[in-house]
Amino acid sequence: MSGRRQHKRVLIYSHDTFGLGHLRRCRTIAHSLVDADKDLSVLILSGSPIIGSFDFRARVDFVRIPGVIKLRNGEYTSLNLHIRIEETLQMRASIIKHTAEIFDPDLFIVDKEPLGLRGEVRATLDLLRRRGAPVVLGLRDVMDEPDRLAPEWQRKLVLPALQRYYDEIWVYGLPQICEPLDGIGLPASVTRRIVYTGYLRRTSPAVPSSVADPFGGEPFLLVTPGGGGDGENLIDWVLRAYENDPRLPYPALLVFGPFMQPELQAEFMARVARLDRVKAITFDSRIESLFERAHGIVAMGGYNTFCEILSFDKRALIVPRTTPRLEQFIRASRAQELGLVKMLLDDGRRDAEAMATALRHLPQQLPPSSVVVPGLLDGLQSVERLTRRWLGRDAAQEPALRLSRRRL
Repeated sequence: MSGRRQHKRVLIYSHDTFGLGHLRRCRTIAHSLVDADKDLSVLILSGSPIIGSFDFRARVDFVRIPGVIKLRNGEYTSLNLHIRIEETLQMRASIIKHTAEIFDPDLFIVDKEPLGLRGEVRATLDLLRRRGAPVVLGLRDVMDEPDRLAPEWQRKLVLPALQRYYDEIWVYGLPQICEPLDGIGLPASVTRRIVYTGYLRRTSPAVPSSVADPFGGEPFLLVTPGGGGDGENLIDWVLRAYENDPRLPYPALLVFGPFMQPELQAEFMARVARLDRVKAITFDSRIESLFERAHGIVAMGGYNTFCEILSFDKRALIVPRTTPRLEQFIRASRAQELGLVKMLLDDGRRDAEAMATALRHLPQQLPPSSVVVPGLLDGLQSVERLTRRWLGRDAAQEPALRLSRRRL
């Protein structure tokens, strides 16, 4: 049925149990795809509780599935509903499958989790496999240490899923910075399907941030922990620096992130109120325009933030988290080796002078553009090209292609 349509359809799944990373990456890809093809529509399946806070292009829409959240002990629980997690997962799986059944995508892109949260996408993968729709797994540039990722993927039965369901694996990065699946023993039949796209370039939104000019035209530093759910250490450390030395060369705008606990935000706001050269907001869905205007960036170094640092060519100080994953540390370490950013490790003491010194040096850094990395920001063009290739494939050829790959 889908092969006879003039207007093609792409379905993107994002499990979104924590933070903003998955949603913002999928939204960026969706917008790029519809901008490149006027006959394409994209539907995003997301568990993000704040997806409605973002603007979406024409021909991009979303289906919000019930949210879940990961507890500190590693277990999941329903985000807003007073029901058992098993019931929430059943609802999510049902919504995902029925949406795919009716939307009937010509391409299905799964973000990060090959089988979805606790296998919730398996039934949808089976459905689309029977229909012959190509399926792609999209991965960020860094996953985790191989010693941690390998047992996790073994427990989740990821390898059989990759062999059975996935036609291609898109890594939204470059091997010069990281090979996210290196060292976990993938067979050649899977590694042949990996394509490195480059990083996903970001642009300033048509409607700028509501924070028009935080310091009356004076250059400022943008401090962002991304979604903010685990960003209190970064915010605390930067505030300590300004409390210790109010003469730091540039004022700072703090963006706490929508998932920072309200009581922590209140404590930080009280400290900000006592400082003349620091301002703070909770969240801005158009934060790209703040990146564009900032003189420098202080961040934890998640995937989207890193893309924005590169895209707007900003000097950046990265303070990566090291638990529960080393993803940010691995990315920041390699980027520092290449000369793209500077990194400051949180030793638990968060010495005010150490951060103040790093902030003083930040404006003297070379921007990322001083380092030539071929294809660094070609990600969206690569994704557009790869999507065109899959959408242009004769649907009748797909079952044979899948069968030949399963035999590898």
